[in-house]
Amino acid sequence: MVDVQGEGAWPEVSDLFQHAPCGLLVTGVDGTIRRVNATFCNWTGYNEQELVGVRRVSELLTMGGRVFHQTHWAPLLQIQGSAAEVKLDVVHRAGHTVPMLFNAIRRHRNGIVWHELAVMVVNDRHKYEQELLLARNNAQASLALQKATQTALEKSRDQLAEADRRKDEFLATLAHELRNPLAPMLNALELLRLKNFQDEQLNQLHNIFQRQVSHMTHLVDDLLEVSRITQSKLELRTQRLDVANALHDAVESVRPLIQAASHELTITLPAEPIMLDADPVRLSQVVLNLLNNAAKYTPPGGKILLSARQECGHALIAVKDSGIGIPAESLVSVFDLFSQLAPAREHAQGGLGIGLALVRGLVELHGGTITAQSAGLGLGSEFVVRLPVSETGPSVPAAADGVPESPAGGPPLRIVVVDDNKDAADSLAMLLEFNGHDVRTANDGRAGLDLALEVVPDVVMLDIGLPHLSGYEIARRIRRDARCGDVLLIAVSGWGQEKDKAEATSAGFDYHFTKPVDFDRLQAVLNRINSPD
Repeated sequence: MVDVQGEGAWPEVSDLFQHAPCGLLVTGVDGTIRRVNATFCNWTGYNEQELVGVRRVSELLTMGGRVFHQTHWAPLLQIQGSAAEVKLDVVHRAGHTVPMLFNAIRRHRNGIVWHELAVMVVNDRHKYEQELLLARNNAQASLALQKATQTALEKSRDQLAEADRRKDEFLATLAHELRNPLAPMLNALELLRLKNFQDEQLNQLHNIFQRQVSHMTHLVDDLLEVSRITQSKLELRTQRLDVANALHDAVESVRPLIQAASHELTITLPAEPIMLDADPVRLSQVVLNLLNNAAKYTPPGGKILLSARQECGHALIAVKDSGIGIPAESLVSVFDLFSQLAPAREHAQGGLGIGLALVRGLVELHGGTITAQSAGLGLGSEFVVRLPVSETGPSVPAAADGVPESPAGGPPLRIVVVDDNKDAADSLAMLLEFNGHDVRTANDGRAGLDLALEVVPDVVMLDIGLPHLSGYEIARRIRRDARCGDVLLIAVSGWGQEKDKAEATSAGFDYHFTKPVDFDRLQAVLNRINSPD
């Protein structure tokens, strides 16, 4: 760019040098400015005479720039002979700073060392860097917020999972605690039914107690069922069945409630069977809940219609009533868990708001749908279940909950009943004795085991949660005793979830009955002992 004509002499500076698009300077080793172009002077506000031979480059820098020049730039030039893209702030003659980017190279000319500098103003770059810095800070803040939000979400998820777990434990414990007093009550009611009192008023009182205990049992079961469905823990035991059978079972269960309210029940079934691949117990439960719902929310003397028909490859089961009705805005939310309409809450028989949620869950498990219809409050309602019809061949019906079909009657049996609830043990013993069996009872685990090993009975009925020894441990010890190889072990417990039944099987039990015991099912099991195959 510059021709040197002699030692220490500089050629005439060209116009290109003066007005180059960058600032150009030549300094001595000590930084004293020896040449400078008009571009740099314009950028800094100085004229050439104020800079050349008068100032060092470092003197034009801010204090921080001077320190950097001394500690980094000058040593770098001396060691490697160049310094590239060094960003420093230059103090303008007017006092403000101008951000500049310096490129410097160390040259030897005629035995003299010179530093040649090219400088660019980087206001735009400075703004860009500030924007980048701001963007980075914003990104870091957003990332920190995202991480904090993620942590909060994970904490909330863990808290919800823990709350859900505690809820399930609470429901299971509640069901267990409620079933314990229900068991002796139901046993006593069954015994009173068998006594066949001639006093009509006593029979009426018995029927009242029977209905209310059955209702309480139904509520306890619903609580656990809906909890299992929400956790996808409920498994169906499907078989090929006729819809009419499921409807018949449900009607028989709800008939006392319908009769007590003087409702008129009309049942309409098709002439030809409608076959489904369904769980018979769960399907009956669906219809039973809908009929219960209709009976509760229909005034005395009202009408309930139950019907079934086949349409476009589906079975349609409908329950229609002349009850309190449903407002249009609630026709969907009525199936939500713990949801109740205001009129239902005000109704004397308002429930927990879980029945319809359970129905929807069971219907969906079967691959079906359920809808609610109503013309409005006070105009009744209709629930329609739509299920796919069976496309498979006939199958052999299985007994519910693993309880075999059996002929009525059977020989008297030696039975040991072990339950720490004395009322439950005594009432069940009385009921079994009334049916001709020889029954002994115990009220703690150790006494129950001793009694079973002493008597070597035909049947041992064990509660699970017992003092001293659990029902599981008693079952395992009985199974290890050679004398008790043919003893039938029946678990009778307020704990009725699938894991409880699986654990009972693992411990050696033959059957698991959830309190309160369905005596007809129990009798079916007992009648099968010593009966010919």
